Amino acid sequence: MTHTASPSAAKSRTATGAKPRPSATAKPRTRAALTPGGTESENHPWKIQLVDHPPRFESTYFQAAKKAAHKILAEMSEDDLPYGPRPPGAEHWEMHHGGSLWVKGASSWRMYRARVGIEWSMQFCADPAKVDRLRQEAAELIGAFPDTLPALGELGYKGAEELLRTPITDADGVERWTDSLFNACVPMSHGNHHGILPTVPGEHHYPWPVKGADFVRYDDFQLWVNLPDGTHGAVAPVDRRGSGDGHVRLVHAPEGSTAGDTLARAQNLGKMAVFPANSPVALKAFKQQIEPGRRTATGPLATATAPRRGRATRRTTTRRTG
Repeated sequence: MTHTASPSAAKSRTATGAKPRPSATAKPRTRAALTPGGTESENHPWKIQLVDHPPRFESTYFQAAKKAAHKILAEMSEDDLPYGPRPPGAEHWEMHHGGSLWVKGASSWRMYRARVGIEWSMQFCADPAKVDRLRQEAAELIGAFPDTLPALGELGYKGAEELLRTPITDADGVERWTDSLFNACVPMSHGNHHGILPTVPGEHHYPWPVKGADFVRYDDFQLWVNLPDGTHGAVAPVDRRGSGDGHVRLVHAPEGSTAGDTLARAQNLGKMAVFPANSPVALKAFKQQIEPGRRTATGPLATATAPRRGRATRRTTTRRTG
């Protein structure tokens, strides 16, 4: 069923975890055609009030955390940065409240993600006991990196040890943890933080199982594409690089769109929604991997592969798409 929803980018269908159900006579996974079914609508429209956002200020905790994070980032090499290269020109790092567990390793700073990150506005519904569990988990991780607390002290972040050993029992403790270095300082560009398609999709608006692929995908694969219904979504190859298979699987589409309805129907049937290799979607996804003018994404990879992000060189090789 199609659910009536707000036209927000956050309302979406994501199928990264959906797997086809086993069948005794399973057909090739990229050959099955999916036909969108009828669309249903609900009879109970909803309303929401738009009000002025209350003034948001930076707490002293957040100011201290950001100052420390910027010093950490200044010490890191380009290859060690957690989420892409440094913002260019007049752009700057934005600090995402995403569970930033910074540790000093043997050779460099490293950032791990907490089991749960607490977005700033979510502190007002956060149970102190549950937040304290995050504190305990962070303390255990950071305790495994004994150079961390002395290094933070040298950077001027003096309250780290006290923060990690003080139980969180009330709203004040939740606020302190929420705006601390161990939650509030996941460094991202503006696009990766707050962006909306068709520009850069941001973590605030797109599901992490899909958005996270931006930081591990091959640079010459286009994850985010225009869909036939005029919306934007995400696709993934159906097989590994080198397979020669140019089909792509729809993994994210706006809820309530034709593509979203098709994805929902596929999930309900235990199937995948797959675009053929000669579709505009597949050709866009593999555009940088195939020779110009080719009419199918299936086949050998173009001889000149795209450089890695942040690199100025090209490698010449012969592989197959996937």
